[in-house]
Amino acid sequence: MRYSDMHVLLVEDHGFQRRLGLRLLAEIGVGVLTEAADGFEALEQLRKAEAPPHVVLVDLDMPGMDGIEFIGIAAQHKLAPAIAVVSAMDPALLHTVQVMAQASGLRVLGSVEKPLSIDKLTHILGLLDDSTVTSASAINIDVNVEHLRHALSNGEIVPYFQPQVEFNNGRVVGVETLARWERPDGQVLSAVNFMPLIEAHGMIEELTTLMLVQTCIWRARWLAEGLPLKASVNVSAQNLTGPEVADHYENIVREHGMRPDEMVLEITESSVMSDTARGLGMLARLRLKGFGLSIDDFGTGYSSLAQISQIPFTELKIDRGFVHRAHEQPRKRAMIETSLDLARKLNLSVVAEGLESIEEWQLLAQLGCDYAQGYLISHAVAGEELPAAIQRWRQTHP
Repeated sequence: MRYSDMHVLLVEDHGFQRRLGLRLLAEIGVGVLTEAADGFEALEQLRKAEAPPHVVLVDLDMPGMDGIEFIGIAAQHKLAPAIAVVSAMDPALLHTVQVMAQASGLRVLGSVEKPLSIDKLTHILGLLDDSTVTSASAINIDVNVEHLRHALSNGEIVPYFQPQVEFNNGRVVGVETLARWERPDGQVLSAVNFMPLIEAHGMIEELTTLMLVQTCIWRARWLAEGLPLKASVNVSAQNLTGPEVADHYENIVREHGMRPDEMVLEITESSVMSDTARGLGMLARLRLKGFGLSIDDFGTGYSSLAQISQIPFTELKIDRGFVHRAHEQPRKRAMIETSLDLARKLNLSVVAEGLESIEEWQLLAQLGCDYAQGYLISHAVAGEELPAAIQRWRQTHP
């Protein structure tokens, strides 16, 4: 997104700091600038606005309503699509606030340390995604069950694919399948906008089957073009309901020309641990049939190491929240190092999600991570666009 097209709201109680921030944002070329002296004023602006700002830059330490309370309310009522925290406080506190905001559904670009500078603001605003896919925290989207049922039956829910590459040589070795809703109005919605309804109204198995079938079909096309790729498909805890599921998945991949050992099923850490007893047998059967099993978003749940060691995972995915700017934040680096050490001891391969910068690539490569995935390599793209996306990466990789 061009700076001239951006609307940025700066929430800062200190008059001088607020004026400085506005001046720097104007020098960068931000098109629309609004300001608020505290959280109450900012919430009032957001509630009255016809369209929300693209980014809210919010200070944490403010009288009356501090930035943490403001972020919580803004997230609860979906008043803004993205925020960045502005503060000179302890990095550990900043990280906690970022995790809180993300858990509430807000997109968090990161934190900007005071004093503000053009370089710092340029970096944080540059993280605003301008892809055709609506932000994961998109607001004011009319989504209902009947629309979703129609979309599933009429081919509007389609797979997009994000490449995964080896750190040691930059070679693309696989893709993760991500569900997208290509709506008749031209919007392309990411799964976070419709997955809660899918799961709540019993459509998750239909969606999972669709993603598995389409992934197999696209993989056969890429293979014919000289691109032998593994594929990863997300599986909800609701899918793991009975012993017949493993047979069903095996039949799907074999009927479409794939072997189970060419497919990885990704399960979020929190969903697995919410019902370990029920899930263990199913995961064991899937593994017995040859499927790879990935523990997704590792580090964001509250599972014990003992539980993880009992489940037959083959892969661990480090959550993007730990990867983002880890080269600047010792706590994040420590979490990554611990995750990598655990994975080695459990003989798991490791995928780092959400890589956006060369610095993040260099850190993860230095620490011995196996695979990378993120915007640095490519956004998720439609199946027919994947070969071109891979070619672009080959020409530019670190």
